[in-house]
Amino acid sequence: MEKTKTSRIESIDILRGFVMVLMALDHVRDYFHYGSFFSNPTDLETTTPILFFTRFITHYCAPVFIFLAGTSAFLYGQKTTKKNLFKFLITRGFWLIFLSIIVNNFFWKFDVSYGFIILQVIWAIGLCFILLSVTVYLPIKYILAIGTIIVIGHNALDGITMQGTSFKAIVWYILHQQQFIPIGNKFFAFAYPIIPWFGLISLGYCFGTLYKKNFNPKLRKKYLIIIGLTAIGAFFLLRGLNVYGDLTPWTPQNTTSKSIMAFFKITKYPPSLAYLLITMGPALLFLYVIENVKNKCTNFFLVFGRVPLFYYFLHVLLIHVLAIIGMIIFGGNWQDMILTKDVFMNAKLANYGYSLFVVYLVWIAVIALLYFPSKKYMIYKANNKQKWWLSYL
Repeated sequence: MEKTKTSRIESIDILRGFVMVLMALDHVRDYFHYGSFFSNPTDLETTTPILFFTRFITHYCAPVFIFLAGTSAFLYGQKTTKKNLFKFLITRGFWLIFLSIIVNNFFWKFDVSYGFIILQVIWAIGLCFILLSVTVYLPIKYILAIGTIIVIGHNALDGITMQGTSFKAIVWYILHQQQFIPIGNKFFAFAYPIIPWFGLISLGYCFGTLYKKNFNPKLRKKYLIIIGLTAIGAFFLLRGLNVYGDLTPWTPQNTTSKSIMAFFKITKYPPSLAYLLITMGPALLFLYVIENVKNKCTNFFLVFGRVPLFYYFLHVLLIHVLAIIGMIIFGGNWQDMILTKDVFMNAKLANYGYSLFVVYLVWIAVIALLYFPSKKYMIYKANNKQKWWLSYL
């Protein structure tokens, strides 16, 4: 790999890059798999094991991305003052909210009327950064306590639900209840309620202490394996007890494969304790294994992990364009891929899509097409740190 001027921690960027490559698989499935616009890949009555676990492995993307956003915030704060960290986080937070509403929604739907606005992961990170900008003034032990209490305890709020479009209800949708509602002449999807995500980003911020310059690497690896294995063990214990930790308890099914899928059918919106345990546990073990590994494979993932926002928007745009090209080539009305409210309300894409094999082929093509522009931008960004605007893309 071409040399770049950077002091970034490679194992963190490799993990981030790895989950972002997985993220593209989920988004390709969204645009290319048969019936994906109006079906749920985790519906035990209609899914298959390969489709279910294709969706399951992409569960690692959002929690790892948000957790490491907190870690990156901590590491950034080690090079500057709390005041500058506050300024960076709050401005970046509002910037991400703007990008989520305006840019991300357009790339996902190409609908210039913005009739259907989905508040997704970039929105959640933006809100979390704004909250974190104030939280960083607290001692690290208090931030750790806040994050732990939220992650472990937020499922106690699952029983609180609201309906309608009152101010109180909308605030609750933002905080802890996924909801799709009409507001005026637009339709809003509150897809990423932020209470658990803020708990996770707070833990990610505290996790950054393990990567301080003078921290003992052997002790760090010890913590990684202990916390990682404990999280995985806690997941199986919680799911086994089946009384807390997820919005929907699992039930044995009429086949072994369905029972396994039911066990791993965990809630992402909002992310349950079980969901966060089974995603973050293996992620920490990944960091344990990858810390001292350096080869072509790690270099490959490193590229995507060092330009996450640039890659994120580029991959959504590319996947959507490829879906339109596919419709032009193989038949269908390509204008239906302009995802307006009408397309969803009238189920115009109900019979659209390709096999899962095609999904995987398109995924590989997307990653291959994005590697070189991402690498070029990574090198430019690393060698031009004096340009402040680069930290916002």
